Amino acid sequence: MQPRNMSMSGVVDLAAVKAAQEAKAKAEQARAEAARQGGGGGAVSPADLVIDVDEAGFERDVLQRSTEVPVVIDFWAEWCQPCKQLSPVLERLAVEYNGRFVLARIDVDANQMLMQQFGVQGIPAVFAVVAGQALPLFQGAAGEAQIRQTLDQLVTVAEQRFGLTGLAVDADAEPGNVPQAAPAAPAGPYDALLEAAVQALDAGDLGGAVQAYKNVLSDDPGNTEAKLGLAQAELLQRVQSADPQQVRKDAADKPGDAPAQIAAADLDLVGGHVEDAFGRLIDTVQRTAGDEREAVRLRLLELFEVVGADDPRVTAARRALARALF
Repeated sequence: MQPRNMSMSGVVDLAAVKAAQEAKAKAEQARAEAARQGGGGGAVSPADLVIDVDEAGFERDVLQRSTEVPVVIDFWAEWCQPCKQLSPVLERLAVEYNGRFVLARIDVDANQMLMQQFGVQGIPAVFAVVAGQALPLFQGAAGEAQIRQTLDQLVTVAEQRFGLTGLAVDADAEPGNVPQAAPAAPAGPYDALLEAAVQALDAGDLGGAVQAYKNVLSDDPGNTEAKLGLAQAELLQRVQSADPQQVRKDAADKPGDAPAQIAAADLDLVGGHVEDAFGRLIDTVQRTAGDEREAVRLRLLELFEVVGADDPRVTAARRALARALF
């Protein structure tokens, strides 16, 4: 799934967290204590900037730590191919930012409760916790320029709003297994077009994003990033002018009408209700025949592209679609 920008102002309170003013006061106390100790107290190793977190240690490793430094959470899984691209970038940037944030890696397969608590609909998904409050950052594989921009905004908000200036890092400590910065890879032939598509999406220019992705695919039909981006941009373009209440009413009044159910499934997916969107279209496949059934099947395949082939919900829906067809 392509990156979905999320507002930094959308703060979601978690249970058992500290109030912002308390966090700010504690941060100021910690800085004062470090100053009294000559400025070197509490310094951490670069290896301490990337940690694996589970449900048992979440309160200590994330909630409590977020009163001292922003904690960026990377929700990932071993089977998730986009995660394997995103996670190393986040790990490298955690070291590069030198204590301005800590990266917490959470394996969703082993920590389902945390995934549900944060409302994660698909991975990779990246959140931050600042002074005990969760901030959704982005979902899906993102380019490094976009990640840096988001992190810069995060650390600014953390410092200005909560007084969190980060951790002191011992420059002489061994970095351990934390990835070191690698030389920049040469730009690929379509990087500029793909970046233009992402910028168009960020600006709300859905038509421009669609065209930019199509330009890549005209020369490179197998480009995975462009295919996923085009599927998302076209989905957003379809629902942009829709009247949600009317779409829902039409779908409820006409359960066997293919266009009505297709339009409702688009809204389901944009709203994050992935299983509902897939289930609606699979049910419609069973109720229809001929050209209508084929139109429903093709739209379902398009929505699979939006979510990503590696998502287990797509795998399950493909099996259900096969049963419905045969």
